[in-house]
Amino acid sequence: MTRQDDLNGLDALPTDALYGVLKERGNLPAHVAIIMDGNGRWARKRHLPRVAGHRAGRHAVRACVSAAGRLGVEVLTLFTFSQENFNRPQAEVKALWSFLDETLAAEQSDLDRRGVRLVATGDLEQLPAQVRGRLDEAVAALSGNDGLVLNLALAYGGRQEILHAALELCRRLQDGELDRSQVDEAAFARGMYSPDLPDPDLLIRTSGEMRLSNFLLWQCAYAELLISPILWPDFREREFLLAVADYQGRERRFGALPAAEEAAPADSGSALWDISRWKRLMRGRP
Repeated sequence: MTRQDDLNGLDALPTDALYGVLKERGNLPAHVAIIMDGNGRWARKRHLPRVAGHRAGRHAVRACVSAAGRLGVEVLTLFTFSQENFNRPQAEVKALWSFLDETLAAEQSDLDRRGVRLVATGDLEQLPAQVRGRLDEAVAALSGNDGLVLNLALAYGGRQEILHAALELCRRLQDGELDRSQVDEAAFARGMYSPDLPDPDLLIRTSGEMRLSNFLLWQCAYAELLISPILWPDFREREFLLAVADYQGRERRFGALPAAEEAAPADSGSALWDISRWKRLMRGRP
């Protein structure tokens, strides 16, 4: 059976049954990250202003938070506002911050009821004062919850985060907190915006675009990527569950050989490693 056949079979199941099957299969991603793309196109197709698309996307956020928590995902990171978003028309930027302020206020009680703990990652000093205050209030109110960790990437840029970590590493070295012999990937990662969160296992991007868009560049080094053609406002519970099912059907190797190949006996005389053959091939190239 192919992975697509497996997904088609799962898609035929009722939603409650789908939850049960995915949990039984195990191998659930601990951390799912989502690039929520397509709000503007969704609105444009309906001859609505772009802000209407962002508002419609709130339903998708609610559906994915609910699905992730019910499924047992530990962390859900949503790319909420990027560094590049500051370059959009000021009216849209202001509307986005206003919408975030409104959403945090409206959703806080529901998140609390679901046991969600809220955190944020990014250059939070760039947030407008009112939004930062609302965010801090929500984070504090939900800090005692032990369910899904909802991580909002705000004023976030992957390159900017790596630069932040590099500068923090330099400071620690200069202040004598760290010796040069102690510098490794783990020491570098301590300077990231949210060093205590695990790296994403699955990165979903909606709307069919094939880009990382400066999102979690360090953390997604070995994340499984899933590109959905669905515009974000139309991405719902079943789409999230099927994305997880697709992830479960993959073999994560982290640069190693597939298990079948690793178990196969080595062939030291293989033509692949025949140096004289490769030299002949290279001489024959134009």
